[in-house]
Amino acid sequence: MYQNILVAYNGSPESQAALRECARLSLPTSATVHLLAVVSPPPYLLVGEFAAAAVMSVEEGLVAEREKMSKELDAGAAMLSGSGLAVIPRLEVGEPVNVIEQMANDLKIDLVIVGHSRHKPLTLRWWRGSTDTLLIEKLRCSLLVASDATPAA
Repeated sequence: MYQNILVAYNGSPESQAALRECARLSLPTSATVHLLAVVSPPPYLLVGEFAAAAVMSVEEGLVAEREKMSKELDAGAAMLSGSGLAVIPRLEVGEPVNVIEQMANDLKIDLVIVGHSRHKPLTLRWWRGSTDTLLIEKLRCSLLVASDATPAA
């Protein structure tokens, strides 16, 4: 039975599907759900005298994104708590796959739950890779990929 679960959440419909899947599991009352939101810092290129302006813009964007994700995280935690689950919300900054992998290792996670969109064009999934595909290679625990209910076109 899963005791230590990590759910990746960003407020998107796909991550809401991950929340629903977590709530549907028959978890024991001793189980802990770590609800993780990851803020990805935007890539930027610093050039000459524009460096200071670029850094300020990136920092302002990061603060705004952290505030937005914090609200999403609170809403997701409330939904899971309402299902009777013990939830620990976590907000991290970094590349999502790397953060999920690190958290799974550090917290000795038994199961990671992520959402998956069928609406991404196949070429985009092939070219850039998908988060769930990358996680399969990196995680040392089980991975549940929650899909949205809409059938692929």
